[in-house]
Order: sequence, then structure tokens, then C-alpha cells
Amino acid sequence: MTDKLAPLEQLKVNSNYLRGTIQEGLDNPLTGAISEQDNLLLKFHGSYQQDNRDLRDERRKQKLEPAHSFMVRARLPGGVITPEQWLIFDQIATDYAEFGLRITTRQTFQWHGVLKRNLKKLMQGINRAHATTIAACGDVNRQVVSVSNPLLSKHHAAVLDWAQKISDYFLPATNAYAEIWLDDKKVDELTSKTPSLEPTEVEPIYGQRYLPRKFKIGLTIPPTNDVDVFAQDMGFIAIVENDELIGFNLTIGGGMGCTHGDDTTYARLGSVVGFVGLDDVMAAAEAVITLQRDHGNRAERRYARFKYTVDQYGVDWFKEQIESRAGITLHAPKAWQFDTNGDRFGWVEGENGQWHLGLRIDSGRLMDRPGSPLLTGMREIAKMHKGHFRLTCNQNLIIADVAPEDRAAIDALVEAYRLDGYKAQSGIWRNTIACVSLPTCALGMAESERYAPIILPKLNQLLEKYDLLDQDIVFRISGCPNGCARPYMAEISLVGRAPGRYDLRLGGDRLGERLNTVYKTNIAEEEILSSLDALFARFATERLENEHFGDFLIRTEAIAAPTQRQIPIVLELV
Repeated sequence: MTDKLAPLEQLKVNSNYLRGTIQEGLDNPLTGAISEQDNLLLKFHGSYQQDNRDLRDERRKQKLEPAHSFMVRARLPGGVITPEQWLIFDQIATDYAEFGLRITTRQTFQWHGVLKRNLKKLMQGINRAHATTIAACGDVNRQVVSVSNPLLSKHHAAVLDWAQKISDYFLPATNAYAEIWLDDKKVDELTSKTPSLEPTEVEPIYGQRYLPRKFKIGLTIPPTNDVDVFAQDMGFIAIVENDELIGFNLTIGGGMGCTHGDDTTYARLGSVVGFVGLDDVMAAAEAVITLQRDHGNRAERRYARFKYTVDQYGVDWFKEQIESRAGITLHAPKAWQFDTNGDRFGWVEGENGQWHLGLRIDSGRLMDRPGSPLLTGMREIAKMHKGHFRLTCNQNLIIADVAPEDRAAIDALVEAYRLDGYKAQSGIWRNTIACVSLPTCALGMAESERYAPIILPKLNQLLEKYDLLDQDIVFRISGCPNGCARPYMAEISLVGRAPGRYDLRLGGDRLGERLNTVYKTNIAEEEILSSLDALFARFATERLENEHFGDFLIRTEAIAAPTQRQIPIVLELV
């Protein structure tokens, strides 16, 4: 049977539960790389092999191998970090990585530019901080995201607890991570350099082949949708009644990635399949993941995401199967209401009297630049902060759980180290997300993170011309159609096609409940700006009171109505 498996599926089976020959590749001093097969397995350990694409041509001319390095991603459920952890993460970024710390759209940290000889040291540093990178990438349930500030109320804290439980429950069981990175005793006492292909353990949920593709889970609590819950493979919308968390509305089948020129691939918003009480949450979650394990497409990876499985079998079929596998009843969804999918900046008081300071971090990048010593500033704050830090899915940061008497000291450091940039930024700047893309991402087709500070001042000029600088407009840039920046849900987005050329997409909303649509394809900056100039001019004179840009475009038919690969139950409930 195994000879009929697709190559990557066969690789997973043959990997001896994610061991492969990763250790041998790390030990090879003759190259800065590991093999292509081991790189595929390395993803399950939370790392990708990359190279600096800015240097490719010059190194090729010099007959040198590419400038290989590794990206490492932590698994931090809900994005919660203690000051002690922060200082360790900062230190290993300084010692072993380039480009500082980066907050991702999955509410965690990435380290970039890690050389192979430093990879194990960095992994062990993360372990010293009582964190891990296992299953932060790969064909498994990855980083579980949660409402960004669990200290605003007891309900926020309860939702974070559920995120941690779900994350722990779906961790891979293999001991390969501990063996390779933490010098644990090998389970099977191998003496050969080639790992045995006989299984030495079992994966009770995933099996030898794990999932067909990556799987993402998010939890949120209305009225805030800062995790973009409908972009998740599986989402949980917290329901509070009589001041008690009673359960969650369950969503399935969200996902962002697609392929240019292939209409059989698409972004999809999650469908609401019902309400689950707290006693049924884990059973429902396991049923969903094992249904994808058993029925997801393993022959063609571009159709292997859960959204395609949901559309193949249908939402009604999935609802029946979830109930059957979990032994539960999915009740009718409870009503909810979102008011934003953005972050709040400045000070906010929690119900316990403690304070939380939201900071804007452009593209999530915390590093020291001339006149902008952000990494050093956060290091100094971590040294004196008594509470916690919270990362957000919009690449921002919250200094959480601050006593009233400590606010002045925090404010002084924030100002001294230029961490208060949000105060002077326009509405569109504060609501921008950009993926990494070039030069390190192998999938990047156009600039993203490096383009954001170039295009945003030009957008500001247009908005200022029409007195729109204060308008909160969701703007996202993705260097390729895989959609790490969730561009298909933005009011305005750019999706890279080639260097300097993008699809301009318009018409998402500020609630995370509507996909946008393609307005113009494969255009350069001049046409991007001229197109938006004309639309901003109309928005300035024709908008209704309190109407947002994406909603205006739909109401006035300035763009074609978005088509959605979803059952729009969410739109019927609110």
C-alpha cells in the first residue's frame, strides 16, 4: 500500500516519526544546508531552511552554495510571554539570529537568519525559556491563537486556558524533538547512522502520516475578532451568558492560501456548524482533526487543506460526522456580534484594576535601527516589568498586567525607545499587516515587509488629500498568494505576482466576516495609487456616517460583490 503514496506522504511514513536523517544533516560540516527531504521533516520541528535571495546571483557567480540559514518559529499558545522568557528570546536572537525578534500573524515569535551550526543552540535556548518549537510548522495542528489580552476579564483568561489545553492536546507524541534538539536518550538506542524505519512509538491522533496539510485553530471572544476566526481551519467563538463562559460556536473550513491563475484554489471563510458546551470542546476538536486526517486529500497537496475537504463532503456531512465521532450533539449556534478585527493601542484597564498597553510594531519586526531602538527598548521594559507580554495576530504587542503605580515608568521607557509610534500613525498604517517575503521566504514573488514602509507614506499622501488620515482602513500585503498576511479579508490588499507587481484586492470588512475581491490584476505601484486615489475621492464625499471603506465599496457597487466559498451562516446571525 505504501508504494502508492505520494512522495511526501511516503517520506512521513519512512521518517521514523519525524526523525529522518536530520541529526546527520546537522552534523555535516561541509555544507550550511540539510537535505531537501530532511528540510521537509524539519518543518514539523518548527523550522524552515531558507537562503538569502538577495545574494543568490553573486554567490552563484562565485561558485558558492546559497547563503543558507534557518527560520525558527516558537509554539506559544495565545502569544503569552513572561518577562523572563522575553529576555531569553531576546538573548538568543542577539547571539544566534539576524533581524531581531519578529512577531508573526500566528501570534508567536520567529527568528531569522540562524546558521546551521547555531540551530541546536537556539532550540535549546527556547527550551530553557520553557517553550518549544515542535509543531509550529508542518502537517499538524500548529500554533493555537487566542484573543490577544486574556487579562481584560475572567472570560478572556478562560478562553486563553482553552487555547493552551487544545494546543497541548494536539502536540505530536514523537520523542524525535527531544532526541535531536535536547540531547535526550534515543528511544530505540540506534547505533546506525540511518534511522530504523520500524516505528518506535505511536501517534494516537495523527498516525504515521500525520495530517494531509497544516491545520490552524483560533479562539476569540466577541466583540473582538482579532484572531480572524473565520480564517482558521477550526475556530471557536466564545459565548458568555449571565456572566459565565458556557461554550463556543464551532467553525470549520477557513483558510487563506490559493494559487495565481488556478480557480480551483481559493480563500474560504469558516462555516459555523453549531454550538458546543465546555464539556464537549475537546471531543469536537478531535473529531474535526481526525476527519481531516482520514478524508483530506493526500494525493495533491494544493487541495489538501481542510477547506477543500469541507467543500468536497459538505458542511452538513461534517456536522453529522462530528456528532457521530465525538458522541455529542451540535446545538444551534448562539448569536454573537463582532465590532473589529483590529488591535487597540494605548492604555486599557482590565476588570481587576490592572492596565494593559497596546503597542504598534510595524510588520512585527523588533530590532534596533538608527533612531528606532525597539529591541533594546523592549529589553529594558522586560527587565522591570512584573506582568506579562501578549503578542497579537496583527503583529502587535501588549505590555499586560501593569499595576497603576508602574504606568509612568513604562511610559517613560516606551517614549525613550520610540515604541510609541502608534500615536503619530495614520489609521491605515496602524491597521497594516505584511508578511516576510523577500529576501528569505522561498515562496515570495514580490516584496512585502520591505515594501510596506515605501507604499504607506504614499497612501498617507492620498488619504491626507481627502482628509481621511484618521480612517481605520485594514491594509495587508502578501508577497505571494499563500496568504500568511490574511490578505483576502482586508479592505485593501496587495498580493504579489512578481517583483514590483501585485493584484489589488478590495472590499473586505473590519469584522473579519467578508472576503474581498480582485479589483485589478498584476499592476505596479503607479496604477495601484491611481486606482486608490479615485476610490478615496469617492469615499470622502459619498460615504455614510461611520461607514468603513470596505463597506462603502460594496454598498456603492464601486467594486464587484465578493464571491465566497462558504456557507454564510455568520451573516445571518448578526
